[in-house]
Amino acid sequence: MFTPIVLLTALLPTLITSASTTTPKSRTVQASLNSALRTAATAFDRAALLPNNEDWYYDFPAHSTYNAPTGAVINADAATFPALTGMGISIALLKLAPCGMLPPHLHPRATNLVTAITGNTTTYMIGENGVGLRQVDLVPLRVTIFPQGSLHMMQNNGCEEALLISALNSDDSGTLNILPALWSVSQPVIKAAFGDDNLNIEALGNDIPDVGTGAIIGSAECKSRCGI
Repeated sequence: MFTPIVLLTALLPTLITSASTTTPKSRTVQASLNSALRTAATAFDRAALLPNNEDWYYDFPAHSTYNAPTGAVINADAATFPALTGMGISIALLKLAPCGMLPPHLHPRATNLVTAITGNTTTYMIGENGVGLRQVDLVPLRVTIFPQGSLHMMQNNGCEEALLISALNSDDSGTLNILPALWSVSQPVIKAAFGDDNLNIEALGNDIPDVGTGAIIGSAECKSRCGI
């Protein structure tokens, strides 16, 4: 079984593209509506703010990253689907391209249930120090759980697209991608964390992917097998 540090070290070459230091653009599409929904005095007043049938559904295929070549995490949450504001729940479509993966990340404000719809996806989860790695092969209609704040990632093992549904118990779960976050810290501190003052942190971090669509292309083994 892989230890957490062995897993992270083995995956570094695959995950590395460029750690962005720019401030990400907000995904909130109707901030004033979100604010009004949060302060509505009654459920009746709240419903009056959502008078149209189209206020009550969200179309994943209409999202700009739906056909992204690496795949995408498409969130229906308070930011993109205002009717969820204050409901304490959100849902995401995970589209993983052939050999696509979600790099190591966590959700600071939500527990996460992921159900496979198509494909064969392996998930990795580390809950806290000393607990060890939990690895699950998600085949269609199998579900796994990532407790709030746990480090997790997933890899589509197949040469076809994989679809999964991700449910979270927050309408604002948040996501923290571990490697871009780590490389925003000063180089001497990162070197100390790795226990190697001679490590070339700048070169190692040059290719860490931006958060982008949330998905990247994964392991060299899968790419070789699938001719990518």
